[in-house]
Amino acid sequence: MLQVRHRHIEIDGVDIFYREAGPAEAPVLLLPHGYPASSFAYRNLMPALADRWRTLAPDFPGWGHSATPADFAHDFDGYAAFLARFTETLGVDRCAIWLHDFGSQIGLRFAIAHPAKIAAVIIQNGDIYEDTLGPNYDPLKEYWDDPTPERKASLADAITLEGYRHEFIGGTEGAVAGRIPPDLWTLHWALTDPQRRSIYRDVIAGLRANRDWFPRYQGYLREQRPSALILWGPRDGFMPEAAGRAYLRDLPDAELHLFDDGGHWLLETHLDALTPLIRDFLARTLG
Repeated sequence: MLQVRHRHIEIDGVDIFYREAGPAEAPVLLLPHGYPASSFAYRNLMPALADRWRTLAPDFPGWGHSATPADFAHDFDGYAAFLARFTETLGVDRCAIWLHDFGSQIGLRFAIAHPAKIAAVIIQNGDIYEDTLGPNYDPLKEYWDDPTPERKASLADAITLEGYRHEFIGGTEGAVAGRIPPDLWTLHWALTDPQRRSIYRDVIAGLRANRDWFPRYQGYLREQRPSALILWGPRDGFMPEAAGRAYLRDLPDAELHLFDDGGHWLLETHLDALTPLIRDFLARTLG
């Protein structure tokens, strides 16, 4: 049960790859991924929890080892609806959910649509507060302010092997940066074909409309007050320390832990420090 199992399942005619660890009857932690990532991002966390919890990490359609259907809505609503179908298909009625990168926004859309399913949230460098967006958002803000076809096309310039490497290394330095394996960017680049590159460009462009959802995400947290654990790497050019602290506006009882030398991908660089915090939190909130 401690080992990660690699599975395929068909959902609405689409072949979906997912990783699973832990007993089938155990409480569930749902692990939606961000960009440029897949369920591979959770490969180390899952066995660290599998003695007590069932962890489920799907690859979204068009990502990782899942199929890339042409008729799927590759946007935030489409991915949130997919999470609903994924949990329904696997018989998950209630779960804690990991909110990271754009998976935080997809996960919150899923939570807004299905509040009874959410037992707790773990927030790890996922942004929903416009006033705390970091400097790496500046090129995107230029597109938001002037969304011409030319600017949209230019968003694909970052969807390269070097662009992926920059996303993963981010603001980390020295020994911390050395903990981030190159497999992350080489894997995702190897799986980025022309169809997916177009999808990812559109997803990045969709962050403009997603910004309008920020007040709705905040409203959900403020009204539902889910138990929350916030794990944050401040060396993140997209989501600096202020972006993590901003959650306390709507979740004043949340636990916030800052890892000063960490960046966007704490599961790669600080897993040993994160694991006891996560286990304690899940034991108290999920069972």
